[in-house]
Amino acid sequence: MFRAIGLMSGTSMDGVDLALIDTDGRDKVIQGPASFLAYSDEDRTLLRQALSLTRDLTRANERPAIIAKAEQMITSRHHQALESFFAEFGLDRKSIELIGFHGQTILHRPENKLTIQIGDGQALANHIGIKVIYDFRSADVAAGGQGAPLVPVYHQALVKQALADRREFDLPIGVLNLGGVGNLTYLSSTGSLLSCDTGPGNALIDDLMTERRNLPFDKDGALAAQGKVDQQALAQLMAHDYFTKRPPKSLDRNAFNRQSVAHLSDADAAATLTAFTAASVAALWRFLPEPVNQIIVCGGGARNPTLLQALRIALPGNITLADELGWSGDAMEAQAFAYLAVRSHLGLPLSFPMTTGVPAPQTGGRLAEPLN
Repeated sequence: MFRAIGLMSGTSMDGVDLALIDTDGRDKVIQGPASFLAYSDEDRTLLRQALSLTRDLTRANERPAIIAKAEQMITSRHHQALESFFAEFGLDRKSIELIGFHGQTILHRPENKLTIQIGDGQALANHIGIKVIYDFRSADVAAGGQGAPLVPVYHQALVKQALADRREFDLPIGVLNLGGVGNLTYLSSTGSLLSCDTGPGNALIDDLMTERRNLPFDKDGALAAQGKVDQQALAQLMAHDYFTKRPPKSLDRNAFNRQSVAHLSDADAAATLTAFTAASVAALWRFLPEPVNQIIVCGGGARNPTLLQALRIALPGNITLADELGWSGDAMEAQAFAYLAVRSHLGLPLSFPMTTGVPAPQTGGRLAEPLN
């Protein structure tokens, strides 16, 4: 068993999730403490400025001035988050064997064999004095995969462990993560995996709230609950050709825009974008080999009652929150990157033909050992 900490800064750009697990990198996972460090308004502004400059990038190591500044900030905030995590839970850093550092995705164009997650893994290893695994997605993309999602193999481990503990699941099941981008892990009745990004998760709603209300997100879906879905705008959003593609497939955070709701009131725009997230998940159902009986929801969207209600209307099957199963809906992706760090260290696959479209199971990640 390895003790590892996972760090995740997702496409919602709200902050750093941290989680500790003990795992063999296969079927055993013991969940430890988890925490969160929020980005400041200045941090989020810097990240948005960096995102606005990514469309012209053609190489993974390009770092124009603003992006270089954002990378330095990301590395610093993750160091700060780790130091706070050690102090909060009284952890001996010598007991931690690996850190899985996802970094912040600023560009994802697998069709061009390009994915960029900023964050200096070597600098973080030097600061914290622990081995860091980072750059998880590049090897998959270079091999012809989508580079995302990578979390499904962790979802599979959680389900296998639960089944071994005689917890009943009504297979097939879907594990739906609603971060900035949504993604689904489908586990068939035989235990095989299929996964892909579903469409927008919270990103479009968050961007709307930032632009119109100067707020980071629609807390509890309160604004969307006051609005009415504009069916014409929703149809325009759902006309995107992404929804006709079979999985595996993945998305850049900025693959969709909010032009279709630009003329709507704040509440109606929020309601329509919330409905769009639910409809984009439902659009995937036609491609699943068997009907899904149970849907386990995690990520920030699991805390949005308005979005959950839209999902219950749009999807067949029973919806369960990850927290109801004793899993951590908020920390699951951070846990997953701790688990993936261990798999990377062991040379085990992180991605598979039916999760990212890579031609053969593919390991990944780069190791940074502290220099001091």
